[in-house]
Amino acid sequence: MDPKPVGLSPRSTVRGRPRTTSGRHDPCARCKRDIPRLAKQWPEGRLCNICYFDAIHTHGTCPECLQDRLLPGPPNGDGLPICATCADIPYDFHCERCDVESGHHRGRLCARCALRDDLYELLGGAPSSPALLGLVDALCASDRPESIFVWKRSSTVQELLRALGDGSIPVSHDGLDAVPSKQAEHLRALLQHHDLLPQRDPYLPRFEQWIDTKLDGLPNEVRQPVQHFATWHHLRRIRAKAAAGGSTRGPVHSAKQEITETVKFLVWLHETHQRTAASCTQQDVDQWLATGPTTRSAIRTFFVFAKKTRLNTRVAVQHRSAKGSPAISQDQRLAWIHELLAGTSESLPYRVAGTLLLLYAQPLVKVVTLRTSIVDDGDAGMSITLGSHPTDVPEPFASLLREHLATRPNLRTGAGPDSPWLFPSTLAGRHLHPNTVMDRLRDLGVNLLGARNRAIGELVLECPPSLVAEALGYSTQVAFLHADKAAEPWARYAGRRLTN
Repeated sequence: MDPKPVGLSPRSTVRGRPRTTSGRHDPCARCKRDIPRLAKQWPEGRLCNICYFDAIHTHGTCPECLQDRLLPGPPNGDGLPICATCADIPYDFHCERCDVESGHHRGRLCARCALRDDLYELLGGAPSSPALLGLVDALCASDRPESIFVWKRSSTVQELLRALGDGSIPVSHDGLDAVPSKQAEHLRALLQHHDLLPQRDPYLPRFEQWIDTKLDGLPNEVRQPVQHFATWHHLRRIRAKAAAGGSTRGPVHSAKQEITETVKFLVWLHETHQRTAASCTQQDVDQWLATGPTTRSAIRTFFVFAKKTRLNTRVAVQHRSAKGSPAISQDQRLAWIHELLAGTSESLPYRVAGTLLLLYAQPLVKVVTLRTSIVDDGDAGMSITLGSHPTDVPEPFASLLREHLATRPNLRTGAGPDSPWLFPSTLAGRHLHPNTVMDRLRDLGVNLLGARNRAIGELVLECPPSLVAEALGYSTQVAFLHADKAAEPWARYAGRRLTN
């Protein structure tokens, strides 16, 4: 069997640009590669930038003097790095301000102290606001403060920090709403993550703004019923869900599609037949549905609402059921699992997410919301809790998942290393957006729905559907539905197992 499915476009996931080679042979004393640019000359020899950066960021107990300090020296006979004193490095690494032993970033200041100076300058001095002072502390406490230097090079970030410092933008949700940008959302997420701003649903405010934009410029005959529908059906329901602490991403996505399709229909009705939502006929709706894509059936919710509010009681739109259930072949599924486990066509987090889809039939909207606490890695092996009870994680996926847990991305900046999410986002305190993972796997050629259908179809052939439902977090009804589609009436299960 060909391990690479049709449509796969392998690409290297090794980070960084290829090293350039100079005309002269100047190897690094540690990595032995040619040095295009010298970082430091220490007693052991010349160091490249990568080895020097690693050296001044390595802390621990020196195996020679047993002191807990910076370990910039080369490995000893046991392969363990040693401190500057034991390595005879003639340099004092202590910061002249905080006295912490670290690599110097500016003069004799460590990166954190230099970063604090820069942030205070942008904010117009040491801030009196507890929120801004806490923000500076959080940024300076990041595991890799050098990344904050890169972030604040942006002119947009600098203007935003200056405005927050002089008070022209209040340190509040309303203040950040007034300057919509990715940089403002990043600061909002940091402030919320560190309890410097109250928690707020990220989707509801944007949905409210989206409604206003969607209604702008529509004729009154269209705008009025759509506004009523958006406000009293969708917005009221989503606000209640947000107040209860539930996720609003899915409801907002569905609401936008239904409102968009309703606007298209009412504009067409107004321009083509000079009729409104109140005077619309069944023939109008049938014509609209029969002459376009299946997404037009999303207007059903509007007419259910119209009947309930007695705006139009004559029109009925039937619920649409999918005609088929796409599924990839089992050979394709196994080939994709092989590629994600052993290949290099994607980076580690997306390989783990794709394997959860292909191996455990987990929808990606659920995968991104998984927490690290669901993984139990003990002496007896690894298990993962996706439903009501743990499920074993076989090798080599257990090793892949273990590696991912040890190297989760987006934990070395202002968000800190304590994210509970299995797939942390670049925004502090949040997980990856499902569309991010979906787009990456689709780019590889994975049929997401087909992969999930095949995965659960194969699982219900191997175990009773009720057990599959409990283990994977599906409803029993859905599990038995997939068993029926797989042509496996459960009365035959015991006999089939005995004959295998």
